[in-house]
Amino acid sequence: MSRPKSKLQGPRIVKGKRARAESVHPIQDHSREYAHGRPSPQARLGGSKGDARSSDDQKDEIPVENYVAQRYIENPYLIGGRKFDLRVYVLVMSYIPLRAWLYRDGFARFSNTRFTLSSIDDQYVHLTNVAVQKTSPDYHPKKGCKWMLQRFRQYLASKHGPEAVERLFSDMDNIFVKSLQSVQKVIISDKHCFELYGYDILIDQTLKPWLLEVNASPSLTASSQEDYELKTCLLEDTLHVVDMEARLTGREKRVGGFDLMWNDGPVSREEGPPDLSGMGNFVANTHLGCVNDRNNQLRQLFRSLQNQKKASS
Repeated sequence: MSRPKSKLQGPRIVKGKRARAESVHPIQDHSREYAHGRPSPQARLGGSKGDARSSDDQKDEIPVENYVAQRYIENPYLIGGRKFDLRVYVLVMSYIPLRAWLYRDGFARFSNTRFTLSSIDDQYVHLTNVAVQKTSPDYHPKKGCKWMLQRFRQYLASKHGPEAVERLFSDMDNIFVKSLQSVQKVIISDKHCFELYGYDILIDQTLKPWLLEVNASPSLTASSQEDYELKTCLLEDTLHVVDMEARLTGREKRVGGFDLMWNDGPVSREEGPPDLSGMGNFVANTHLGCVNDRNNQLRQLFRSLQNQKKASS
């Protein structure tokens, strides 16, 4: 089973350090990479470096380079005075039609140093990825800098109430779906392929989520025992959804820790087609940060599938 080779380029896929952004805008730069003797405030995505030549004929030969300009979010939500972002996993089984699953577990990644805008060059304050934080002098490898999403959701509910948390997580659901829809027509769609994405989300002080980037090859390296268990289960459940043994019926809304979020349209928690008329109480089939009783669910699912197979034979 292979993964699609095309990358999701809908707000951004980046290798290396991440920039925190309020918005992301692709820019075509045909001529100057430097302004007033200094590098321009744009992050290079890639492309040919070319030669700095002055003639019009030579400039026409230089390939266009893609850039992303991002504005730093200055009001991040803080816990214990520290900045964090969320890592969320989305499994796409098909782009046409779009069929996407959302994993219940994920984690919040914290910086190791209290947040301040007075030291904008301090990576330990502003960059939350573990690859950076673990190089901090006072980083504790056993404690790490992560919270599981269940703990994060409970913390927010105790501070702001369940309704505010539901709105926040619903807004994140919209980010997942709309980002995939934005590239739906340009990604190569093959029914024999799948892709596991790692979404990075920043929350601001108004409980508004911002999409930072989408990783087509999210790190599966564990930084703690809890992290190891999460990623092991994530991989197992990914293979359950991929279903190379052809055990599933194709009508499942949940498989292990994955919930079917989009199936050529929104998926409701209730049975039957969703009521999108505005008259009903539609509730999306997403449970991000909720209890993940995957072992019990898988036992019940495969027992039920075995019984159905016996009954039909």
